[in-house]
Amino acid sequence: MKVLLSIKPEFVNEMVLGNKKFEYRKSIFKRADVTDVVVYATKPYGKVVGEFKIDRIIDDNPSNIWQRTKKFSGTTQNFFYDYFSNRKRGFAIAFSEFKSYEKPLELGAFNLKCAPQSFCYIEG
Repeated sequence: MKVLLSIKPEFVNEMVLGNKKFEYRKSIFKRADVTDVVVYATKPYGKVVGEFKIDRIIDDNPSNIWQRTKKFSGTTQNFFYDYFSNRKRGFAIAFSEFKSYEKPLELGAFNLKCAPQSFCYIEG
């Protein structure tokens, strides 16, 4: 099963460059069979730009997540802690390789009219 995640363009760029190997989330998929993530770069870009296979999902408190992932976070410590402020639990989706699409796709290619707020399950 695949999910489509909405990710800010600056973080997608860090994935492409190899500086970001963890995608942080406040909540995670309910389905246990999710193996792949398709990435939608949010506006102003607004295209589906690539995908990655999930290596593992870290479920822990934000401080522990930061200590385990900071080398390949693709963000600053301040941004990380602002994102998880007042949270006792967070998630880091680990991946080893981001595969960019040769030609970015429109959401319509996935039968979507608008981008998901966080993520949505997709076929494929």
